[in-house]
Amino acid sequence: MNFIEKYYAKYPEDKLIKWFKQICFAEAVSWLLLFSAMIWIRVEPENIFVIIYISTIGSIHGLFFTLYLIFLPAIRKIYHWDDEDFIFALMGAFFPFATIWVDKKLARKNRLSDE
Repeated sequence: MNFIEKYYAKYPEDKLIKWFKQICFAEAVSWLLLFSAMIWIRVEPENIFVIIYISTIGSIHGLFFTLYLIFLPAIRKIYHWDDEDFIFALMGAFFPFATIWVDKKLARKNRLSDE
């Protein structure tokens, strides 16, 4: 994991946190749009606009999903997450809107003093 530390060492901590929060929000919004595309394709499966919409939104959601997973090791180090917190954050990528929960509950500096 030394290469990850070297890569993220180029960026200030506050910038990484800002990017992570934006990625969490964008991943959740893109999931909502993808869900709307899944409903739309069930209603009008032969419409060409639906196919274009679902493939575009699916690609965008895939981008934010991947960015979320790429940023997790750096964020783990910034917030000093233990293995359990990291697994919860990792699992958050696979459940709808869970990235928002990770951003609000786990991604805080003073989280342990609030409990």
